[in-house]
Amino acid sequence: MRQIRIAPGEIYHLYNRGVNKQNIFHDRSDFYRFLFLIIAFQSPINFLHVGRMAKAFGQHRVSAIDAEDLVKIIKKRFVELTAYCLMPNHFHLVVKEIDDKGIARYMQRVLNSYTKYYNTKYQKSGHVFQGPYQAVHIVDDKQLLYLSAYVHKNPEKWSDYSWSSFEDYMNKNRWGSLLKPEIILEQFKSKDQYGRFVSSSTAKEVIEEIGQHSVLDKD
Repeated sequence: MRQIRIAPGEIYHLYNRGVNKQNIFHDRSDFYRFLFLIIAFQSPINFLHVGRMAKAFGQHRVSAIDAEDLVKIIKKRFVELTAYCLMPNHFHLVVKEIDDKGIARYMQRVLNSYTKYYNTKYQKSGHVFQGPYQAVHIVDDKQLLYLSAYVHKNPEKWSDYSWSSFEDYMNKNRWGSLLKPEIILEQFKSKDQYGRFVSSSTAKEVIEEIGQHSVLDKD
C-alpha cells in the first residue's frame, strides 16, 4: 500500500529505476518507445500498432499521432504530464492527476507496456523495474519549481539533453497540448528566467524545498 493518497487536481513526482539499478534504456529506440508511452497513454485510448507509432514518433514527434486520436487523448485524459526526464537506468515524471485513480491507470499502462516491449526485444523475462513506482505529493508552487529544476538537471549535460522536457520549456514545445509546462513557466517572466533558475539551483536547495533525500541519492 502507498503511504500517500493520490487525489485529482494534485501534482506528483513519479519515479522508478531498473532492477538492481540496471539500464532500462539501451538505445534511442528504447528512449523513444518509453517517451511515446508517457505522452500517448495519458488517456484510455488504445493504439493497435504501438511499435509502428513509436518508431514514427521518434522521427516526427507528436505529428505521428493521428489528429483524431490526438483530440481524443486531450479530451479523455486522466492525467496531465508537466515535466519528465529519462535516464539510462531510471526516470522522473511530474504528473497531475485529473480523474480519480488516473495516475494508477497511467503508470500501469506505461510500465506494463514497456516491460512487455523490453522483455521481447532483449529476450528476457520477469521484472524490468525495481518494484512499484514511487510517488511524492507536491504541496506548493515553490516545491514544484525546485522539483522541476531537479528533474531537468538530472543529466550531467542537462541543458542540451534530448530525453528531458527542458528543451520543450526553453524552445518550442515538441508535444503540443500533450505536455503542460504552463503551471511552471507562468511563474517566470520569461523562458530565459526559468533557465537561469534551473541553472542556479543547487542540490542543497532542492533537498530543502522538496524534502526527498532518498530521491537525490546517486542512482
